[in-house]
Amino acid sequence: MYVIVEIQGQQFKAEKDRFLYVHYLGENVKEGDTVEFDRVLLADNDGEVKVGAPVVDGAKVVCEVAESLVKGDKVIVFKKKRRNDYRRKNGHRQYFTKVVIKDIQA
Repeated sequence: MYVIVEIQGQQFKAEKDRFLYVHYLGENVKEGDTVEFDRVLLADNDGEVKVGAPVVDGAKVVCEVAESLVKGDKVIVFKKKRRNDYRRKNGHRQYFTKVVIKDIQA
């Protein structure tokens, strides 16, 4: 069984006991906390597919926070305008929250 769930504007395929790296959920979420996401867009239960319009009624995903703050890979932003002596190099590391899917109720 799997579902397609929308978390903070992004869609993820969620299966039980799998990890997801979602955008940082904030300082009020600690490790071991339980988080529920109810914007389930599609649910597949062994070939029986429910498609929401826009969400599936009564469906939700229950997750446990494994790590509240995880830094992603470094992203380099390089801007250049040729023949103008203009070059700027900048970079950042995005913050994520690692969650494990504990239960899917569809």
